[in-house]
Amino acid sequence: MKKLINFSLSCFNVGLNVITRVFLIVLSASVYQGFIIAEVLLNNMNVWYPKCLSKIVEEILQIINYNIILFYFQVVMLNGFMRWFLRFLVSLLAIGVRPLTYLLNIKRNKKCPPPTNPLLFKSATTLAMMIRNKQITSEEVVTAYIERCKEVNPYLNAIVEPRYDLAIKEAKCIDKMIASNDRSTEELAKEYPLLGIPMTVKESIAVEGMSNDSGTVFPYRNPAKKDADIVRRARAAGAIPIAVTNTPQLCMNWETYNNVTGLTMNPYDQRRTTGGSSGGESALIASAASIIGVGSDIAGSLRLPPMFNGIFGHKPTPKLVSIEGHVPDCLDPEFEEFFALGPITRYAEDLPLLLKVLRQPTGPDVPLDKPVDLTRLKFYYMEGDGSNVTDKIGSDIKMAMEKAKAYIKSTYNVDVKELKIANIEHMWEISVRVLFNIQHVRNIYTDPEKRDQLISMWPEVLKKMMGLSSHSLTCVAYGPAKKFFDALPKNYYKKLLEVFEEIKTDFSEALSDDAVLLFPTFPYPAHLHYRIFYRFLNFGYLTIFNALGLPATACPIGLTDKGLPVGLQIVANKCNDHLTIAVAREFEKAFGGWTPPNKELLNSIKTA
Repeated sequence: MKKLINFSLSCFNVGLNVITRVFLIVLSASVYQGFIIAEVLLNNMNVWYPKCLSKIVEEILQIINYNIILFYFQVVMLNGFMRWFLRFLVSLLAIGVRPLTYLLNIKRNKKCPPPTNPLLFKSATTLAMMIRNKQITSEEVVTAYIERCKEVNPYLNAIVEPRYDLAIKEAKCIDKMIASNDRSTEELAKEYPLLGIPMTVKESIAVEGMSNDSGTVFPYRNPAKKDADIVRRARAAGAIPIAVTNTPQLCMNWETYNNVTGLTMNPYDQRRTTGGSSGGESALIASAASIIGVGSDIAGSLRLPPMFNGIFGHKPTPKLVSIEGHVPDCLDPEFEEFFALGPITRYAEDLPLLLKVLRQPTGPDVPLDKPVDLTRLKFYYMEGDGSNVTDKIGSDIKMAMEKAKAYIKSTYNVDVKELKIANIEHMWEISVRVLFNIQHVRNIYTDPEKRDQLISMWPEVLKKMMGLSSHSLTCVAYGPAKKFFDALPKNYYKKLLEVFEEIKTDFSEALSDDAVLLFPTFPYPAHLHYRIFYRFLNFGYLTIFNALGLPATACPIGLTDKGLPVGLQIVANKCNDHLTIAVAREFEKAFGGWTPPNKELLNSIKTA
């Protein structure tokens, strides 16, 4: 009888443990889903509630925020068993978020007008040559892009602050210099490769006198006191900034919206995201309102927005381009190993032109001018990181991959082989841990007097709960998330680092100096606004190369049946940026590169 009682008690304890775990899973998923729906509703309050009720509703909805943070980071990721269920938990969000995103985007059905000015269809390389040869003036080019900005920004909401008047004055000065200069065009090309070319800059990168708040609400304006290093270099090469563009607060999101400028729309479909955090920059360039620009990348921001907008972006080899002048900055010397500033362009031939201008003289030796013989390259591909928490690539991305592989085979008679890396399935967790291990990244909790210390996060969390915080969810959640990861056992992290070193070695040996890797940028084309809340686990497609420190070029491969851009990442070993760019230029020739948004409207205009 005693044994029977003990057996019954054991069964009861096991059953209770299982029920408790299931209860925590369901509860955490339900609370997290409720929080996401609240966050989406709060960003569209004017659609759903009268102004007199919006504050009351906001306070009621925001009250769940702290509970979400607590459950999500302490329950979901507390042990291996819960991590296995992470994908399942997040997938439950689709039940509430998917129909909500349809409803919220009903009114966003205006089509961005297509470009018509012939100057907007020429690369920066061509325009600079024409300006030097006095075929056109810088003022003509700058004016054309300013007019285009004014035309499309009401559809996109991509511009934070323009500098149109100053840009035209600078263009006139350049035209006078060219007219009175007796130097040859070759000399001008060498000294001023971007002479008279308009450009745009992500708000997080300092442009003297312009907003540099990175989407943060301040009671007073904080213009940049001086240019960031890359802006100084671009200006010295003759470029003319015409505007700074939108970014999520402190660049902490894959959707470009904040409480200052608002939500940025995709030029191919207003209902869809531009990605983040370089979403404003990518939307403006894709809509032909800018020809070249600069952005930043700590988790894919030079690759995801260009892919969603059908243009080119390049995450350089670490330290090739200075990161001075970026907000947020960081005191951790390891930061530059994972974070990069780089170019975003509409035409692939402008990538090496801009990258040569932006590179710092103390950076690594990258032979950007070295000719690349594609017949001698080895080509590999991977369709994902092997993780069980990321989505498999969809049919549109699969087709883009197959098109790229088939082109390489038919043109160069080279087989694109699948690259197999041992333990690659651990890279999702490794990249999360490595990036969260970076210390002293400036955030909303950074002590303004002591940069290496944090103020208490709980007052801001409580303000968010009461609907009184001016900060975005991701910025408020960063503090508790960082605190959680810092508290995790160090021994397990050390084991992950050992696996990480093996993976880095395998990638380095496979790619060497004569190979490129074709890799998905994201499993799908641009999704409806706010769907990143249940698709954020797919950041593993992007952060893998931040963690590995490998250069990667985002390259468009065409449009889907719905007219949305699709593309791939082209990856190479460190200091082989010239290889990824060369392949991107080849794919541009093969697949057409950038396609104007709403091209059918452009065709109707031409035939009218």
